[in-house]
Amino acid sequence: MSLAPVQIFQDNATEERAENARLSSFIGAIAVGDLVKSTLGPKGMDKILQSASTGEVMVTNDGATILKSIALDNAAAKVLVNISKVQDDEVGDGTTSVCVLAAELLREAERLVNQKIHPQTIIEGFRIASAAAYKALEAAAVDHSQDKELFRADLVNIAKTTLSSKVLSQDKEHFSKIAVDAVLRLKGSTNLENIQIIKKVGGRLSDSYLDEGFILDKKIGVNQPKRIENATIMIANTPMDTDKIKIFGARIRVEGTGKLEELERAERDKMRAKVEKIKDHGITCFVNRQLIYNWPEQLFADAGVMSIEHADFDGVERLSLVTGGEITSTFDHPELVRLGHCDLIEEVIIGEDK
Repeated sequence: MSLAPVQIFQDNATEERAENARLSSFIGAIAVGDLVKSTLGPKGMDKILQSASTGEVMVTNDGATILKSIALDNAAAKVLVNISKVQDDEVGDGTTSVCVLAAELLREAERLVNQKIHPQTIIEGFRIASAAAYKALEAAAVDHSQDKELFRADLVNIAKTTLSSKVLSQDKEHFSKIAVDAVLRLKGSTNLENIQIIKKVGGRLSDSYLDEGFILDKKIGVNQPKRIENATIMIANTPMDTDKIKIFGARIRVEGTGKLEELERAERDKMRAKVEKIKDHGITCFVNRQLIYNWPEQLFADAGVMSIEHADFDGVERLSLVTGGEITSTFDHPELVRLGHCDLIEEVIIGEDK
């Protein structure tokens, strides 16, 4: 009994083996290294990339950006692109360097293979060299973690090196200090999501700054205090709309306009009771993830309470982390709600926006 061979390749597929496969891998990987090599270092040049489909033009010297933009059909070349992506995700810099280094190692490996040296012997030699290089780096390294000033200076120099090849290179002194101060405030955390970046149109790059507090890109309610010291904050995710009949498009049949007014009055009274429950927590600022409509906004203003609406999910999550308050949606038991606290809340102007 014999079995017919199973076709596992597509009709137009080609198969390479032994020396041909190895040579194809060398050529593809080295070509990728040569492609980005001219962008490396202080004298590296930018490349102009143009999309074949949209015609969009991009000017960059970032290795990861260049490699993401090119189409590849060589397996070894794709491995180098993946190395660059991992470097970008894990470190954020050095994407071009890892590609060029890997390509040069493969260039040397090709020369050794041509001298009839077995690939496994070459790999073992690379591993020995890697261990020796690692030991040399450890011996040359200095540890300033116990000296805050020297440690910060080292971090600033590292940031300057990274920014030297970026669009911010003209202001690298300014931005390197901002970046280091922002990271040091994380106190050892590696979650960069805790660093909030707000972009505003206008001004110069050098106008950028790191704020001492938390910036919420929202406006304070009408006729409410614009500055509160030693604030007690409630962070909530609750509906603050009074006229549900109009908002949700419900249809009702009443005997007269008086009945409709009675329904609207009941909704307003219900919202007044809700605002009173919120005020009973002894707060001076109310931040809500959802909208705050005119009637509750007026009630907060009459009570001298600052209210901020539509603070979106990321905003209330970060605010909860910064102020120590919890996000609440029920207000019947003030003793169970953990409120947030801060020294100062004020409305500031950034660019042309408040």
